[in-house]
Amino acid sequence: MYMNKLSVLAAALLISVTTVAQRKPEVKIDKSLITTKVQESLGKKNMTAMDLWELGRVSAEGLSPDGKTLLYGVSYYSLNDNKSEKDLFALSLADKSVKQFTAEAGGESVLKIEANGDVIYSFKGQLWRKNLHGGAAVQLTDVEGGLENVKFSPDGKHILFSKAVLLKNYHSVDKYKDLPKSNIYIYDDLDYRHWDSFNDGRFNHPFIASYTDGKIGEALDILKDEPYYSPTAPFGGAEDFTWSPDGKSVLYVCKKKFGKDYATSTNTDIYEYEVATGKTKNLSEGMLGYDTNPVFSPDGKRLSWMSMKTDGYEADKNDIILVDPSTSQKVNLTAHWDGTVNSFAWSKDNKKIYFVAPTRGTVQLFAIHVPVNLNVRSLPVIEQISDGQFDITGIVGELKDGLVVTSTKMTQATEIYHYAFKSKKLAPLTTVNDAHYARLNETKVEGRFTKASDGEDLFSWVIYPPDFDPTKKYPTLLFCQGGPQSATTQGYSFRWSFQLMASQGYIVILPNRRGMPGWGVKWNEDISKDWGGQAIRDYLSAIDDFSKESYVDKSRIGAIGASYGGYSVFMLAGVHEGRFKSLISHCGLFDMTSWYGTTEELFFANHDLGGAYWDKKNEKTYTDFNPIKHVDKWNTPILIFQGGKDYRVPIGQGLEAFQAAQLKGVKSRLVYMPDENHWVLSGHNAQVWQREFFDWLKETL
Repeated sequence: MYMNKLSVLAAALLISVTTVAQRKPEVKIDKSLITTKVQESLGKKNMTAMDLWELGRVSAEGLSPDGKTLLYGVSYYSLNDNKSEKDLFALSLADKSVKQFTAEAGGESVLKIEANGDVIYSFKGQLWRKNLHGGAAVQLTDVEGGLENVKFSPDGKHILFSKAVLLKNYHSVDKYKDLPKSNIYIYDDLDYRHWDSFNDGRFNHPFIASYTDGKIGEALDILKDEPYYSPTAPFGGAEDFTWSPDGKSVLYVCKKKFGKDYATSTNTDIYEYEVATGKTKNLSEGMLGYDTNPVFSPDGKRLSWMSMKTDGYEADKNDIILVDPSTSQKVNLTAHWDGTVNSFAWSKDNKKIYFVAPTRGTVQLFAIHVPVNLNVRSLPVIEQISDGQFDITGIVGELKDGLVVTSTKMTQATEIYHYAFKSKKLAPLTTVNDAHYARLNETKVEGRFTKASDGEDLFSWVIYPPDFDPTKKYPTLLFCQGGPQSATTQGYSFRWSFQLMASQGYIVILPNRRGMPGWGVKWNEDISKDWGGQAIRDYLSAIDDFSKESYVDKSRIGAIGASYGGYSVFMLAGVHEGRFKSLISHCGLFDMTSWYGTTEELFFANHDLGGAYWDKKNEKTYTDFNPIKHVDKWNTPILIFQGGKDYRVPIGQGLEAFQAAQLKGVKSRLVYMPDENHWVLSGHNAQVWQREFFDWLKETL
């Protein structure tokens, strides 16, 4: 549902934390250029919230066609400017040397790397070119309004891009041209707002235009005057588009529904648009759930995409569909596999599809052996090819001896690695944050199994404070994951940082309760229509079992969480029977009735809650599983965070919960963030969030 680098060189490393945070990004040097001696000169300390925001944020931008160079981005956040600054770096995979590729103020993103070393990248909405081997950057385009989600045709003579098109006069300034200072929205149907913005009548559309040396011809709107989104709203991007190998057609993802139908459906489809004729064909006709991410095999003979089966079920099992475009024959490659796919990539020889998927508390690499003959109905062979206490978060590209991937741990932000097929090990290619982490005391992470109340094995991650001493007693936090069908794995967060929490002296336990992917499709599905049932009992089982450890201070246990995790905290507040001394809920669902009446993606509520509150068959959802119905038992101090632009869990949820706590005389605090949505995106706001979070724990735990 809800719908989620480096410190300074040499003497600069001795500058104060505040000064480093305020420096302009000329200090962005890869850690590989810093000597071990300099690292060792730094003293160890426990992580702080400022340390968290000083980390560089690494993005993989692409491999050169010859496989010799990796381009990656590093973003640093400036608290002075309250914004991030991203530059590109080039890493030679032969000698591991690094050079800064761009340094302009702004953020650059690579679109393609050509065989001659030319890198075409996007910068401030325009296309630029610069060669890996040297030379100045050249601006290629100067298009009013800029270009978004650009894809080049195979011959480079056309581009595919997106821009917003005004199709409905929902905003008063568009409907009443003589009243330009008005600011009113008028609607006759649903889909009036989504995520963090009201629908102003503009719809993202894909456009095709000729392209020659930066000159762009007249752009053709593929969707014309249709009130549909492509890329899909609110998070779709360039992955929603692709050119056919011959450049004669374009594939795009779109949910061709409007109003109430749009708000209650997940049925996106893969459409093929023929450039010459303008004809459009639905390639996923009859496939009723999400169909996304169309990708052709390297030889262009096969097409693949990700697909969910059920309309309205956004957390359904995600499968990989294989299509022979010449015959339109389809095969579900992962139908027999008990898991769900996050993302995938083709092997260069067209024989395999690599994918990443959650499994048993981590996210790992898998490989499918692609059938040569789609008429043969034998089950495709699927093998897990990586294993360890880490997450593989993405596949960048393939080398002769392995894959280039991105990876995280609970104690390490994203870096880029080489995964070797032979040794099955990860080797770091970027070490952007190593020098920073070398200054911090380590926090140990371990896995733990508990018996749930129904006898099932329940896995949890546990992260311990630096210099953990089992003879001492520690305050402990139970983390409640959002989603509800989101995995708790070895991911890294710049807000819900368990490393930071542990560094402040808390043990954190993170159960893989019912509803999380990685433990089979049934385990994942079991939470739907049972939000306040077994999943909540799983949390209680995990904390009850862990509380038996001698080092857990039973009188100082807290529960924390966001989104469905925030809902869990609100539910636990009424059923925990004295287990918790302090509670923290971020953008949690408090009253399921008012939430159903104000949230925007109604397909989610219809599937996971069962439907509307006026339908008697859903009574349990709006009574037994509704936190507001258990407020009479609230007696535990609670901190409530609420975003003002959160339309997934609208503002009334947090305000209602705070008001109830206040009127009941329960110690409570509201942290209202008027400019934030379901997340916290501003650096300054994030610092306030961290300070309030830890101050509350100091007060109450």
